[in-house]
Amino acid sequence: MTSEASEPVLVAEALLDSLVRCGVEVVFANAGTDFASIIEVLVKARSTGQRVPRFLTVPHENVAVAMAHGFHRVTDAPVAAMVHVTVGTANASCALMNASRDGVPLLLMAGRSPISERGQVGSRTAPIHWGQESFDPGGAVREYVKWDYELRAGQPVATVVERALDIALSEPRGPVYLTLPREVLASSQSEQAVEMARRPLGAVPAPPSVEALDEVAELVGRSTRPLLVTSQLGRAEGAFDALTSLAERFAIPVVQPGCRALSLSSRHPMNLGHDVAPYLDWADLMLVMDCEVPWIPVRGEPAPGCRVVQIGTDPLFARYPIRTHRSDLAIAGRAADALPLLAEMLDRRVTPEGREARRQTIAALQEERATRRATQLEAVRTRVPVHPLWLAACVNAAKPEDAIVVNELGVPVDALELTQSESYLSISTAGGLGFGLGAALGVKLARPERDVIAITGDGSQIFGNPVAAYFVANAEHLAPLVIVNNNARWNAVRTSALKVHPDGYMRRAESVPLVSLEPSPRFDTIMEACGGHGEAVEDPAELPAVLERALQRTRDGTPVVVNVATGPGEGQ
Repeated sequence: MTSEASEPVLVAEALLDSLVRCGVEVVFANAGTDFASIIEVLVKARSTGQRVPRFLTVPHENVAVAMAHGFHRVTDAPVAAMVHVTVGTANASCALMNASRDGVPLLLMAGRSPISERGQVGSRTAPIHWGQESFDPGGAVREYVKWDYELRAGQPVATVVERALDIALSEPRGPVYLTLPREVLASSQSEQAVEMARRPLGAVPAPPSVEALDEVAELVGRSTRPLLVTSQLGRAEGAFDALTSLAERFAIPVVQPGCRALSLSSRHPMNLGHDVAPYLDWADLMLVMDCEVPWIPVRGEPAPGCRVVQIGTDPLFARYPIRTHRSDLAIAGRAADALPLLAEMLDRRVTPEGREARRQTIAALQEERATRRATQLEAVRTRVPVHPLWLAACVNAAKPEDAIVVNELGVPVDALELTQSESYLSISTAGGLGFGLGAALGVKLARPERDVIAITGDGSQIFGNPVAAYFVANAEHLAPLVIVNNNARWNAVRTSALKVHPDGYMRRAESVPLVSLEPSPRFDTIMEACGGHGEAVEDPAELPAVLERALQRTRDGTPVVVNVATGPGEGQ
């Protein structure tokens, strides 16, 4: 693409034009005094018909970046958010950490308070322009972005935006940060024709080594108990189908610990769920693909004789300061690209007898899992308050197969029936709470025709800034179903403390400090105050009908919150 020479335009106008040319459809924005020229260009575009990205008003930065995160997860497109100088960046930092650990190609833009006190169009006009200035704005986020930069006066905007997104979209993907001084945005420039990339943005990723994959195929051929471990392999285009085929053809069981994207249907005969611990002693070969934490050492490690292969664009996870999960072979390259190559290589190495023996073994393990799950569910289906396993069962019964579930400490993922690619999202290893609510809105914006169900704990719902999020849902006519697993406590804090001090005073205490969230907010009435619909449920017998009714309301265009009272200590 070429940016044609033209009459002088505001730098802000050139910025928005560059975003459009680079494929950015939406900017999730929380405005401030630094947005003056952006707003001028948006108003101008109404009159001239100029193409500009759609700017969404999101009144909290954590929600804005979470929305961008969710939008990307179902579109695979580059995404952008814009926030107000240093303070907006600080508010966005929690969601930025999630995006960084999840490899989201996010362009986070922040205005910069004017440097000049007089003499320029954008010079300082308010006391905050002194107080919000910092020596190094990018320093606040540098550890969680791949690149940070400040747009300088006189620079061709298109080349800066293109470089930012080129870096964000190159593997391993991740966020970039661009600061935009108010004086620069308010200035005019007349660019000569600027060539923008005719190629797709982002470097073409290197394929995994064929020689190394051939060694992996040899290991699988000799293995009697291989195990494939992944948390998000299914995110890549075609990977869900490729893994479905590979696991079935060669009888390779799959476990999805820390699942953030569904890689294999919960009904697949080779799906062993989401807890790898029971199989660490069983496996004699582990293929770890796109998985930061394949096991937790204090809960168990692979058997001494088990070979471990790790495959991914960064199989050593260099941006994690310490990670010591062992690896006998680490292969750099997109794990999804390895699947068809491995399938071809395994055809001549895995014997029919070996496959059949494994099928019988896995079938027995599956039967044990199914019996255990049925027994657990039967024991809690009538329990008052509602048990999370019953909540998950009711969600399964109410949702269509193509529904998209965003689960943030809501229900155990093992209890959900998930059968399709792009049907599940969860929070990254950064654990920045508040992801689920904003992410669900971003998903619904990208997939308005699909049922979108956000299931969160009550603590996560609070962190998700419900007033801001519910406002966006109603203002932008986004209608997800939001289910709150409300146990009136931060259960993750309680269980973590008990794991560290299992025989301490906490076990015998009637109450534990820093855990209780009582009195619990009425999230259902907060949604009603924002213009949506809310219901509260305490009786497990009422839950199926409430969820059916709630989903129908969302299909009619109304966002709904169902606030489900669950027992203390019964969160995910």
